[in-house]
Amino acid sequence: MPTLDWLNRDAAFRIAAAVPTRVLRPHAAGHVFGDAAPGGGNLLIQGDNLEALKALLPFYRGRVKCIFIDPPYNTKSAFEHYDDNLEHSQWLTMMLPRLQLLRELLSEDGSIWVTIDDNEGHYLKVLMDEVFGRGNFVANVVWQKKYTVANDSKWLAETHDHLLVYARTKETWRPRRLPRTEAMNERYRNPDNHPDGPWKATPLYAKRTPSEREAAFTFTFSNGVVWSPPPGTTARFPAAELARMDAAKEIWFGADGKANPSRKTFLAKLAIESPPSPTIWLHSDAGNNHEAREESKLVDAEAVFGTPKPERLIRRVLELATNPDDLVLDSFLGSGTTAAVAHKMGRRWIGIEMGEHALTHCLPRLCKVVEGEPGGISRAVNWQGGGGFRLLQLGAPLFDADGEIHPEVRFADLAAFVWLRETGIALADLAPATPKLGVHGGTALYLLFNGILGDRRPEGGNVLTSAVLAALHQRCPHAGPKIVYGEACRLGAARLEAEGIVFKQLPHAVPR
Repeated sequence: MPTLDWLNRDAAFRIAAAVPTRVLRPHAAGHVFGDAAPGGGNLLIQGDNLEALKALLPFYRGRVKCIFIDPPYNTKSAFEHYDDNLEHSQWLTMMLPRLQLLRELLSEDGSIWVTIDDNEGHYLKVLMDEVFGRGNFVANVVWQKKYTVANDSKWLAETHDHLLVYARTKETWRPRRLPRTEAMNERYRNPDNHPDGPWKATPLYAKRTPSEREAAFTFTFSNGVVWSPPPGTTARFPAAELARMDAAKEIWFGADGKANPSRKTFLAKLAIESPPSPTIWLHSDAGNNHEAREESKLVDAEAVFGTPKPERLIRRVLELATNPDDLVLDSFLGSGTTAAVAHKMGRRWIGIEMGEHALTHCLPRLCKVVEGEPGGISRAVNWQGGGGFRLLQLGAPLFDADGEIHPEVRFADLAAFVWLRETGIALADLAPATPKLGVHGGTALYLLFNGILGDRRPEGGNVLTSAVLAALHQRCPHAGPKIVYGEACRLGAARLEAEGIVFKQLPHAVPR
């Protein structure tokens, strides 16, 4: 498969692995906004998105259903809120490790949608082929971002952006269908007053695949019309089905009865969903830049975000890629549009933004969403407000420069990291006040750390002793093999073998 080559390419492939895993902590500006319970799954994170993505891995690896990102386009424009003047190789080096981590966060039935323009779009396509696999490329959606033509354009008037779509595993991923619209239904008529109601004429033939042999097919209808599929096509229906449709007056020969026959496809017999989404999204269906700026003004008319995306664009993505309660991630959150739309549509969300506008733009916008603001798609989805979210920031690395566990690290932080390193999957649920993290492949994983057993003495709950082992048997037993992480072990090799225990000493035995 062809690949891109650029300055520092080899080093770029090692960046993600070298990024330390940091803890996520409540933000100094506040923690919970709105209702705490329903807001528990929604996270607004202020911090460098590369480090934030790495911090999310222990908890969310393989759990994100849809990723939408609108990264800097590298257009040499001086956007106020982003460094959008990166040299080409720097831009590729910036994007690669983030795409690698985003892929790890995607669920097997998940998808990623990335907006870009022509300046880097084709390079990004090749880069994403390498990260996600060329076979997992789904489509290049062309979005009409402008509805007017700039008369002062020096070359051609640019009116579109690209939306590159990849599945985590294309063979198992399928987009949803968009709801049918009145405009779609209006294409159906009933000129012959058929009892089954409005219909639309559709062909009786289909394109013949190269592997299909061209076979002679002729059918004579009851009115004497003799029909054969055009060259290069094949009959869509067998003779028996054509005879049935003919008898039921489901064949249309035109108002004069002389046109080529076609099938009457009845609106009443269709599924409630529309055909698959096209790859060209007009501004009338998916919004435009002007609309996005007007939505941004409703949040803060004095400090409008420079490059927002319209809520209708994100709504269409989420309609195609998610169901209610699915998890949506945007690591270039910008003005907060993705999180706002996901919240209104009943999806769980995580938004990451490094700049101050995480607090000046995203936070107030999402608070207004919780309160029930009426802008954007609110009326279309009947948004009345509710829910909530947590505001987090990046804390210390799990391990300091000497490889020791950082004093800020709590049990849940290390537990999720250890579980991910041992199993390769994110930690689903952590039972409160128990050192047993779970069972994977028949082996139970235990962590003795930070006084989880209520005893912080060096010889106590963080050290595997006979008393601690008895407590594990009583409080969180497991009959099969066990892996126990702890500060030290006072049991001999024979006892460990008899108990089916593999002991690993903190912190150095933790795979990095």
